[in-house]
Amino acid sequence: MPDVPSRTSAAAGPSGPRKELGDFLRRKRTEADRSDYELPPVGRGRSRGLRREEIAFLSGVSVTWYTWLEQGRDINPSRQVIDAVALNLHLTAAEHDYVLGLAGFTPSARPVPVAPGPVPDHVQHLLDALDPAPAFALTPHWDIAAWNHAYEGLFPGVRTADPAERNLLLFVFTDDYVRAMLPDWELTSRQFLAEYRAETGSRVAGPEHVRLLDHLRSVSPEFVTAWDEQAIQRFESRRREFIHPDGERVFEQVNVVPQDTPDLHVVAYLPVRD
Repeated sequence: MPDVPSRTSAAAGPSGPRKELGDFLRRKRTEADRSDYELPPVGRGRSRGLRREEIAFLSGVSVTWYTWLEQGRDINPSRQVIDAVALNLHLTAAEHDYVLGLAGFTPSARPVPVAPGPVPDHVQHLLDALDPAPAFALTPHWDIAAWNHAYEGLFPGVRTADPAERNLLLFVFTDDYVRAMLPDWELTSRQFLAEYRAETGSRVAGPEHVRLLDHLRSVSPEFVTAWDEQAIQRFESRRREFIHPDGERVFEQVNVVPQDTPDLHVVAYLPVRD
């Protein structure tokens, strides 16, 4: 939470970086497309512009505090709040760095996408033991860090994908092969996002999370629409159907977290025998 804001003196109007920051945030807010946030038009059918209370609510700050931020008042926003405002205004990476600098913070170096590190041997052994049930291991940011032979048979692209792009959300929203396999793509894609979002509370301002969202926003308008619905859902085991080139396949999806590697989730598709 931000520090309690302090008012400027009546004689000292806002100026310098604080005024520039306020002006920039106000312009981005008033230019925002309300349909990107699943919000109805306001006034006489106006589809552009968010209210201050709307962006304040999304960013987890009070309307008064956000108003003072836009007015260039002498307040001390935390980096976490600036990151939250930037994320909810859908700023680009360059714009995000710009507002960080105006707020007095050194912009973080944008991490170059890297492949997830190798998983422990015993996790790979577990995946292999689950064969012929397709199974894979997910990192906290849903990078696919390891998989077994059966999963590669279900989705051959996992092996040939760029290791830095081997991410489940990226596959779901950008890979035509994956989309064609999912007869319920609209439901499944949103369910995945709701489950991912439920796990991101403590990482919402983390560089890997911000990088992933920036990337997905740049490559998938459908992701933008789905993400801005802000759905949250805990994982539940459920029936999964795939339209595979070799025929329809039906599984029960389960999620296992090894006690000694809690940052990895093992996702298994157990064949359903009707």
